[in-house]
Amino acid sequence: MLDLNKIKQAQERLDTVVYHTPFSYAPNLSKLSGYEVYLKKENLQHTGAFKLRGAFNKVAALIETGQKGGVIAASAGNHAQGVAYAAKYFGINATIIMPESTPLTKVQGVKELEANAILSGANYDEAYAYAVSYAKEYNLTFVHPFIDEDVMAGQGTVALEMYEEQSDLDAVIIPVGGGGLISGMSVAYQALSPKTKIVAVQAEGAPALKNSYDANKRIDSLKVKTIADGIAVRDIYEETFTYILENVDHFETVCEDEIAAAILFLLEKQKVLVEGAGAVGVAALLHGKINLPKGSKIGIVLSGGNIDVTMLSLIIEKGLMKSARKMKLQVLLVDKPGALQSFTQILTDIGANIVQIGYDRTSTDLDFGDAHVSVALETKGVEHQELIREKLEEGGFSFSEGH
Repeated sequence: MLDLNKIKQAQERLDTVVYHTPFSYAPNLSKLSGYEVYLKKENLQHTGAFKLRGAFNKVAALIETGQKGGVIAASAGNHAQGVAYAAKYFGINATIIMPESTPLTKVQGVKELEANAILSGANYDEAYAYAVSYAKEYNLTFVHPFIDEDVMAGQGTVALEMYEEQSDLDAVIIPVGGGGLISGMSVAYQALSPKTKIVAVQAEGAPALKNSYDANKRIDSLKVKTIADGIAVRDIYEETFTYILENVDHFETVCEDEIAAAILFLLEKQKVLVEGAGAVGVAALLHGKINLPKGSKIGIVLSGGNIDVTMLSLIIEKGLMKSARKMKLQVLLVDKPGALQSFTQILTDIGANIVQIGYDRTSTDLDFGDAHVSVALETKGVEHQELIREKLEEGGFSFSEGH
């Protein structure tokens, strides 16, 4: 069984390799939530995520026992980069099987570390099944992302670093996918600070562990779909589920909009960039999912920062819409000289900046003599958008709003 000694042994292996990431006070998040909040910024780790810790500890343990053949892993990206980094460090070959939906930034990260990247399967579990058969065929040592004591011990070093800086936390909030991080960290906290509550947070689109925790038995999901690709795990494994049942005090889920809002909040208010999996703890806090006494001292693990740029731009766009800083309209105009000018003049008079505009007079769903104008506007909040609607209605314009 995993224990504190194994985690401390992992810390010794990792001491000169991993970055001891900041565990810093978050003033804006603390003020907004009413808690004293500290963020463990594993998004700043080498390879961009905590996964380096477990992967390196496992590969180091293999090297110590004389196993210097190639290794293989299945991963959505962060564990992949950790294994590739460790393999390069020790001078051995690495093959990584990644789901076909893996963001390009994570695939490139693996290739830059000189590992062989193969895309296979719709999700982690399908990639895992392929990796197991591939490992047997080519006689490679499989490095599992979470159901391995050396991997869990490596992840548990996150807790040791947090405890060294803040030994009196009332709770720690930890993202959960397969359960390796929370298994290692919860074992460490049970030994060092058993009064500290362990709070697990999972994406609603990949809820297998939450469902299993509530039912006190393993319940696999039929499918997973979430922007938190780093924790999009479908199946439950006894090795981590046992630690979760024993050590987790609360288990929460957050939806896609809540995750996206947390990513945008951290970027805008805390100047921190995280991926979906790294944002779920903050999402739970922002949306009232954490039921602790006000003023409680809380540590949140930002588990990774390897977000796809395309996904980030989509999240920012949706966030601007939700926070009433952007507005999209389709306006019906009479197709005659001056009609467009009268419409844009209204927007000018009330300070709405046009950032995109399109004019359509040929669509088959238009009556003869009419035109559609599609505009995207920069706006200054809910009241400003209400004023725009009011002035357009006063001007006799028919319009609909897009999303």
